[in-house]
Amino acid sequence: MRAAWYERKGPAREVLEVGEMDTPEPGPGELRVRLAASGINPADVKLRAGINDYGFNFPRVIPNSDGAGTVDQVGAGVDPTWVGRRVWLYNGQRLGRAFGTAADYIALDAGLVHALPDKLGFAEGATLGIPAMTAHRCVFADGSVTGKTVLVTGGAGAVGHYAVQLAAWGGARVLATVSGEAKAAHALAGGAAAVVNYRQEDVARRVRELTDGEGVDRIVEVDFGGNLATAMGALKRSGTIAIYASDGNPQPQIDARALMALNATLRFVVLNSIPLEARRQAQRDVTRWALGGGLFPVAARFPLDEIVAAHELVESLDKLGTVVVEP
Repeated sequence: MRAAWYERKGPAREVLEVGEMDTPEPGPGELRVRLAASGINPADVKLRAGINDYGFNFPRVIPNSDGAGTVDQVGAGVDPTWVGRRVWLYNGQRLGRAFGTAADYIALDAGLVHALPDKLGFAEGATLGIPAMTAHRCVFADGSVTGKTVLVTGGAGAVGHYAVQLAAWGGARVLATVSGEAKAAHALAGGAAAVVNYRQEDVARRVRELTDGEGVDRIVEVDFGGNLATAMGALKRSGTIAIYASDGNPQPQIDARALMALNATLRFVVLNSIPLEARRQAQRDVTRWALGGGLFPVAARFPLDEIVAAHELVESLDKLGTVVVEP
């Protein structure tokens, strides 16, 4: 099969190669997917660049964790009716696996695969996976959001945009922070009731105004360290901050007394390690939501031979949605 890979960490142009590799065979409990689309996450490019290692060290790595395609083989113990089904998948390059979705085929645990609704194209299916499932965990880990107010920081980002949509789907009033007009329109299209431009407004003050002084029940947080003071100013008593990133300040100092006074809950979220049943529920809910008419933003599509440009676009941060490579 054709695949992209790297054998050392570094800039995309220096380390990514495209060529021929052996086609994988599904082992017990696995199935094989003929990939039509590969979604690139920020974590994928950070891993390739050596910014983060996630405990991940292999002599050769096929990048990208999410994807979509058609099951063409199953291993021992897997229901043979999977063969021929359109699917989306997540964590292809995680949990001890070196070979991700930037390839013609991937063989992986059947539990990481879910049926793709016919109404979705493969490129749209490849935008789900880690972004949508992380958003689901952040929104719903502490129960129903019906009738609650949820603040999504970075509401135009990959995880943020799905968090906006899923929270609205779940019955919440959603507020979102954005950095400009285009991103504001993106968040509003996803179901946000109001947006706050964090470059121009005092976010905590504006959130208080939008909630009649009460604050929000939950925050889906893209930068815990960088936004901590704002989050504490916007959070309602007994509220929850669900944290899936903290790049602005990875090791923030927290005011424990102030958080205790708020009776606040801090929930840290990494998809790899959340309970298995929570991941299965996310797969089911994300698929149900997709059938109901969600938005699946594809920022750009590249052929496999142009994977370097695809990774560089993700790193540029100049995109709305997920960058997809199509083997």
